[in-house]
Amino acid sequence: MKRSRTSLGLLIAVISAATFGLSGAFVKPLLESGWSPAAAVTVRALTGGIVLAPVAILLLRGRWSALWRGRWRVLGMGLVGVAATQLLYFAAIQRIPVSTAILIEYIAPLLLVALAWARTRRAPKLVVIIGSVVAVSGLVMVVSPDGSGDIDPLGLVLAIAAMVGCAAFYLIAARPSDGLPPVALASSGLLIGGVALGAVGATGLVPFQVSFSPVQLFGQQTPWWIPILVIGVFATAIAYAASITATEILGSRLASFTGLLEVVAATFYAWLLLGESLGLLQFIGGALILVGIGFVRSERTEAEQVVVAEASADPLGQVAQAAAASSAASARSALPSESPRSIERR
Repeated sequence: MKRSRTSLGLLIAVISAATFGLSGAFVKPLLESGWSPAAAVTVRALTGGIVLAPVAILLLRGRWSALWRGRWRVLGMGLVGVAATQLLYFAAIQRIPVSTAILIEYIAPLLLVALAWARTRRAPKLVVIIGSVVAVSGLVMVVSPDGSGDIDPLGLVLAIAAMVGCAAFYLIAARPSDGLPPVALASSGLLIGGVALGAVGATGLVPFQVSFSPVQLFGQQTPWWIPILVIGVFATAIAYAASITATEILGSRLASFTGLLEVVAATFYAWLLLGESLGLLQFIGGALILVGIGFVRSERTEAEQVVVAEASADPLGQVAQAAAASSAASARSALPSESPRSIERR
């Protein structure tokens, strides 16, 4: 049962990565038509939150207390996981190359591994270390930073801060739900994050421009609202709900490593829809990311097998073993265990 549940979590995480990856290919035409990044991501977050709202309301009917109990988790998701992370990323790419910013932000899984090590004072297993090295090596190949341009120290600091925000997203998503459905957390977090981003844009701290001119999509003029709709429904509403659901199942560490597939998916969509280059290096990098995820997944499988074996060996203690496994899973979820070359990211 444990293994099938984890497999389900991995499947949902892959769906999340595949839908998240759509954002870059569909937001790029908006940016080229005059939208500022902050405006595009604000509309994206608000659209996604509104799309999920009816489902969230239906799921919460009669259980509104769950939303109040999870208020700090909701605020953290909206203000840190959505708003702060994206603002920091946009600020970073104004000073350093996009590929460099993406690479730094997606090192978040290593930060989660290091944080777990520091908090538990137990070194990660060898398979986790190997998986981390292999996955990040694959990420470097997919992103392929060329090292061009001067590296602004402040830009690096902002990118590192965005990486911390990305790690925080997974930590918040992995917290025990306490009755709050993932869709409700995603919807409320996106709405709060969208309002916060809009408020920051209104102050003038970041450029905030929109354009209602047709955009160039699939080689022809397309109404501006079509890419907004695709981004809002698929790359935001479905993607965030799936990511939070997967992280609750897998824990923050495995989910964060699986999240690296977002970069692979985004690169593929950029090649398929925008005609951007996709070479052998990107294919090798994608394969290495999958191998790295496999190593990290194997560590979790080993832990699950130990629990099952111990319970089978002691039938009288099965109930106690199940309770201990449940508590361990909750603790592991609470602890750190997870684009094309465009400027859009989660």
